[in-house]
Amino acid sequence: MSGLAAAYRLRRAAGPDAVITVYDPADRLGGILRTERLAGQVMDIGAEAFVVRRPEVPALLRELGLADRQRVPTGVRPLLYSQARLHQLPAGTVNGLPSQGAALAGLVDEATVARIAAEPTRPLPWRPGDDPAVAAIVGDRFGPQVVARSVDPMLSGVYAGSSAGIGLRSAVPPVAAELDRGAPSLTAAVRAVLPPTGPGPVFGAIDGGYRVLLDALVEASGLVWAPTAIAELRADRRGWLVGDDEGTEYRADAVVLAAPIGPTADLLEHVAPQAAAIAKRIPVASSVVVGLAIPGGTPLPEQSGVLVASGEALHAKAITLSTRKWGPTGNVELVRLSFGRHGDTIAASTADERLLSWAVADLETVFGVRVDPVDVLVHRWLDAMPQYGPGHPRLVAQLRAGLPPGLALAGNYLDGIGVPACLVAAGRAVEHLRASG
Repeated sequence: MSGLAAAYRLRRAAGPDAVITVYDPADRLGGILRTERLAGQVMDIGAEAFVVRRPEVPALLRELGLADRQRVPTGVRPLLYSQARLHQLPAGTVNGLPSQGAALAGLVDEATVARIAAEPTRPLPWRPGDDPAVAAIVGDRFGPQVVARSVDPMLSGVYAGSSAGIGLRSAVPPVAAELDRGAPSLTAAVRAVLPPTGPGPVFGAIDGGYRVLLDALVEASGLVWAPTAIAELRADRRGWLVGDDEGTEYRADAVVLAAPIGPTADLLEHVAPQAAAIAKRIPVASSVVVGLAIPGGTPLPEQSGVLVASGEALHAKAITLSTRKWGPTGNVELVRLSFGRHGDTIAASTADERLLSWAVADLETVFGVRVDPVDVLVHRWLDAMPQYGPGHPRLVAQLRAGLPPGLALAGNYLDGIGVPACLVAAGRAVEHLRASG
C-alpha cells in the first residue's frame, strides 16, 4: 500500500510523462494487504478495515471514484476473553486505557477498580516528550490487571506485540499530547480524548476487499511493475542506480524505498549508513492468519469478534467473526483467527495442520461450538509487523533526517501501522522528493 500510494502521488505530482517503476518480486502487488477467496467469498487476509474517523482512506476512495465501494460494519461490538470467559468490550476507554474505574468493572477486581478511581489523587511525574512503555505507565497507575486484561488485547491485535514493548506516544498519541499539555492524571488525559459516542461507524472496509483499492492505484499511477528483487542502491551524479539480485542495474532520478524495515535497513547500508543503523533498531514481529469458512447457521454470537487477554489458555490472539461484523454474503460464516506475537516463532515454524487444529479448538473453547470448516486459508506475515517501542517517533525523525537527496522512505514502520498512516507516510515520501529536487 505504501509503495502504490507513493506511485499514485508521484504520478499526480510529476505528470503523464514520468516513468514510474515498482520493483517487487511478490506474486502480486500490495504487500501485506491481500484479498483472497474462501468458499467463494471475498476475505482480506491481511488488514481488513480502516478507521473512518481518519480522513485518508475515504478521501483516497473519493479521488479514485470508489466512494460507493466503502462498506460499514453491521454495528455489532467485539468481546474480550479474559479469565476464561467472555466480557463486553468496556466503554469509556482509549486502546484499553480507562477513563474511570467503573469502565472496567467486572473485567478487573474491585481493588483495581478502586485503584483506577484513586489515580487522579496520586502525583504524576510526567515531562513533556516522555514516551514510556504502555505497560510501564499503565501498570504503575492502574495495576497489572489493566495491562493484561484491557490494554494488551488491544495492542496485540494492532502490533502483534505487547504493551511492554510499545511506547505510549505511538499507541495513544492523543493521550501523550494531553499529558504534554499538563493533564493532571492519566485518567484525565484519557477522558479528554475519548472519541465521540454519536452515531456513525468507527471502522470501514471496501466492497470486494482491499484488492479493489490496490488495483485502482496501479491503474491510476500508470506504473510499470518489474517483478524483481532489489539488492543494491547506489547514488551517482546523475541520480540513482538500482541493482537487482541478478546484477542488472536500472537508472532512476529518485527512489522511494517502500520495503519492510529489514530489507530497508540492508539497502540503506551503503548509501545512508547512519540511517541503516537506526532502521536496524526497530524490531519486528511475525503473524499468521487462519481464515475459516464454516457452515451457515453455526451458532456464533452476534458480535464482531474477540480480543484475547494476556496469559489465557488460547493459541489465538484475536478472533474476527467476519460475517457477523460485515454482514452475510453467502451461505457460509467467515471467521479469521490471528496467531503470533513479538518474540515467538509461531508464524514461521507452526505447520498449517497444527494451526487449523488450534483454530478449531479455540473456537470451541471460546464459543462452545465444534466447527467442521468447509474451506481453510492460511497466510503468514513474516517480519511484517514493526514494533513501535518507547522513543519510536524520535527514531523515525532521525531515520528520515539521515537520508540523502533523492531518496525517501515509506512503510508501516514510520507513521503508524494501519492503512491510513501508511498513506500519510507515502505522501510525506513524495513531498520529501519534491522538496529535495
